[in-house]
Amino acid sequence: KPITQGQAECEKSAWACNYYAEQGQAFLQPEYMPTDAAHSYVTFEPLGVLLAVMPWNFPIWQVVRCAAPALAAGNAVVLKHASNVPGCARELALLFRDAGFPRDLFCSLFINDETALALVKHPAISAVSVTGSVATGRAVALAAAKVLKKCVLELGGSDPYLVLEDADPIAAAAICVESRLINCGQSCIAAKRLIVTRNIAKPFTDEVVHLMSQRTPGDPTDEATTLGPMARVDLRDELHRQVHDSVARGALLLLGGHVPTQAGAWYPPTVLARVRAGMPAYHEELFGPVAAIIEAVNDDDAIRIANDTPFGLGGAVFTTDRDRGERIASKQLNAGSCFVNALVRSDPRLPFGGIKHSGYGRELGAFGIREFVNVKTVYVK
Repeated sequence: KPITQGQAECEKSAWACNYYAEQGQAFLQPEYMPTDAAHSYVTFEPLGVLLAVMPWNFPIWQVVRCAAPALAAGNAVVLKHASNVPGCARELALLFRDAGFPRDLFCSLFINDETALALVKHPAISAVSVTGSVATGRAVALAAAKVLKKCVLELGGSDPYLVLEDADPIAAAAICVESRLINCGQSCIAAKRLIVTRNIAKPFTDEVVHLMSQRTPGDPTDEATTLGPMARVDLRDELHRQVHDSVARGALLLLGGHVPTQAGAWYPPTVLARVRAGMPAYHEELFGPVAAIIEAVNDDDAIRIANDTPFGLGGAVFTTDRDRGERIASKQLNAGSCFVNALVRSDPRLPFGGIKHSGYGRELGAFGIREFVNVKTVYVK
């Protein structure tokens, strides 16, 4: 991760902590309901100990956005972090301790996946939150289901960015490329499928190629660097396989698409055009700096293509008709977060999560703090 993006991630995490410190108590106030009782109301009580299974791509933010509301609700949090970010797991535990939380109210466990699945079934664990791959989510959800424990799952995404017939193709391309290359494309809500209507496909595609070609991978500790390497060589190799297989099935490689000779998990900004159904770039999540451009006949076709996916995390619509864009975002796109003329991003004030294979449940906002509480009815006659 380029160091400036890491710094921004830490600042955003601090924002989430401040948000729940300021708003958490209000979100958990009893809600009185008029009934035939003398009084009746709903309370929100902590469940107990939450097991958080978290990923490596945003190793501070992903944890804090789960832990801050859970702790604010009165729960304890046990973290099983990704095995390739043990330093972040250690530092997070120290941060919570140094902030004055009781010892081990938040703690990091350095355990493998098999042990984590066994821990799901432990009677001390009351609920589980997972951010990660679909395979990880299925495994944890299955273990939790066997012992009837609450889960929140935020899994993969193949976010569509729809560039409609009346959109400004140059402005839309700039936002699409920015989203596609955040964290070297290793973000669940990055722009994965760029769906552009035929009438503006050429200027949009030309601008995407131009902007992607300007982003040269460099030393992530240099503050001038905007694109670093990928996290691991095996992930880079899997991404390259998806690119290679898509080209073999008819996709047009416009930029990149080769594995550098230098040591490390480097992969260049890559652009695929003429992406169609049947290709990995159409159906699978591309977790790296690869833009897949899909041409739609018209706006209705673009909406159809956007929803033609097993994922449903985020999506964006670009149009000069803001009201129409809002109607499409709110009524026609199948996803947990839909943005108009902006890239998809999480915000402590707004609920975040997906549908379909992208998971279920919500983090952040008032909804996030109420995921891991007992919503208790109290009725007094």
